[in-house]
Amino acid sequence: MGVSRASLYYVATQDKKDWALKVRMEEILHDHPSYGARRLADALRMNRKRTQRVMRKYGIKPYRRHGRKYKKSKAERHFPNILLGIMPSYASHVWATDFTELAFHGKKVYVSTIIDLFTRQLMGLHVGTRKGSALTIQTLANALFHHPRPTVFHSDNGREYEAKAFIAMLEWYGITISRSRPGSPWENGYQESFYGKFKMDLGDPNRFKTLGELVAAIYHTAWEYNHTRIHSALRMPPSVFAEKIAA
Repeated sequence: MGVSRASLYYVATQDKKDWALKVRMEEILHDHPSYGARRLADALRMNRKRTQRVMRKYGIKPYRRHGRKYKKSKAERHFPNILLGIMPSYASHVWATDFTELAFHGKKVYVSTIIDLFTRQLMGLHVGTRKGSALTIQTLANALFHHPRPTVFHSDNGREYEAKAFIAMLEWYGITISRSRPGSPWENGYQESFYGKFKMDLGDPNRFKTLGELVAAIYHTAWEYNHTRIHSALRMPPSVFAEKIAA
């Protein structure tokens, strides 16, 4: 890769320290969801700049409830957040998923994605006009068709991920399920951070006349994210990073 052994060791060590700090932040936010960088730094008794850097790195933001109350899940099964105890360490170690909505000429279009937390690559993508288990199952099927199965699959506790068919698909492939703790959206901040940048790169959906044009632009933006857009944490596109570590 054209770098020294010492530099590789340094990056790995720093990543471990940052991940450990991220977990500590999530524990504090679990009790104090509205804490921003300043109060997190005070609670951790550390430099605010380091706190802000790690928050940006993992997409951690204070949680604003805006008057809406958290609804207790009625799921029959509950899964722990495995990422509180492990750090993504290799390609296809941990995948994380979520979906977002786009306003398109008075209607909603849903974009569902799966990201490899080690390489930052988009592994699966599906676009639909309805949210539900069909949206998330199609995304998972897309990812598994093109890539080796992950060891761990992380999501929030949305109904789309609690569906029996979705869980059965993961278990059939022998994939360990991880979930954010209820009322803790920052524990899947990787995806929220991605969608913020993705929507900026995509631009205003209403500039497209047809749904087909919008869908084509979504897939093109996803391709650019993987192959040409430099990721701030990697300093190269995710696909280039994945190829280098596989060499």
